[in-house]
Amino acid sequence: MFTGIIEELGEVVAWDQAGDAARLTVRAPLAASDAGHGDSISVSGVCLTVIDQGPDWFTADVMAMTIDMSTLSALTPGRRVNIERAMQVGDRLGGHIVQGHIDGTATVVSITPGSAWRVIRFSLSPEEAPLVARKGSIAVDGVSLTVSAVGPDWFEVSLIPETLEATTLGALGVGDRVNIETDILARHVLRMNEFSVSRASTTSDGENGATS
Repeated sequence: MFTGIIEELGEVVAWDQAGDAARLTVRAPLAASDAGHGDSISVSGVCLTVIDQGPDWFTADVMAMTIDMSTLSALTPGRRVNIERAMQVGDRLGGHIVQGHIDGTATVVSITPGSAWRVIRFSLSPEEAPLVARKGSIAVDGVSLTVSAVGPDWFEVSLIPETLEATTLGALGVGDRVNIETDILARHVLRMNEFSVSRASTTSDGENGATS
């Protein structure tokens, strides 16, 4: 479990793909300083499990589903990534509850600069659109953000200077892809609503088909 508050910018050392799986090695001194075998670390929003580590680096396996659903396969040596260690019990929850189980990717549609901030608009797929609400939470490449505006197929976030400097989001350009994770509460509400609608439909059909 994560909070979406990025702890450091890591650097990709290697992406070694074999068949439908890969191993990712990242240089991240802070995360590696107390990492252990089996620990979870968020890499640009994707929860990965440490399988090897050194003084300033760690390696994680990446499975086929993660490769298909995320931007990780586009990583090359030297690329910067957002890094967050799993939160500890008792930590302050500075962002929101982030699982590291991404829903998919989004594309930067436009960037509008302000005097000291920046508004970025991202595409939004039909499957994810019901899960994103104005002033709701969303994780973009692992960064906890508040949705400032939303449309039928897009959403916007407003980035302060600290976010632009401390994460990879400040380097985004139009057309770039990012990993997104919607709010876990929204996912559960949508799922419960699906069951409610299904049961209501079944009950209605049964009543309409009843005979005396």
